[in-house]
Amino acid sequence: MTENEISGIAVDPAYHVHKRLGPGLLESVYEEIMYYELTKKNVEVQRQKVIPVVWEDLKMEIGFRADLIVNKKVIIELKSVETLAPAHPKQLLTYLKITGLKLGILMNFNEALMKNGIKRVVNGL
Repeated sequence: MTENEISGIAVDPAYHVHKRLGPGLLESVYEEIMYYELTKKNVEVQRQKVIPVVWEDLKMEIGFRADLIVNKKVIIELKSVETLAPAHPKQLLTYLKITGLKLGILMNFNEALMKNGIKRVVNGL
């Protein structure tokens, strides 16, 4: 399955969750539901996966935690904030570079329309 195919599978439940529940809940609620919905679609989902950062001979076990990684190919970073900051897509791009993955999806559930809360971030795709 390609990154773009995974992207389509991942974005669909976000729209349904947002339509049913709307904005304003904690990020952890959306994460739990997205994890549940994605596993129902028979894709592999890793949740809160610790990603180490390696600097020369130093391996730091807690570089960051990925909210969701789908099929070991796409990082989904979930937010529930008033407005995405310019740092949010940059942060996701850094996560992609650290992991060597090519596609990330930033989802902000605190938008009036979910389509305004979804941003694709690519790393050499």
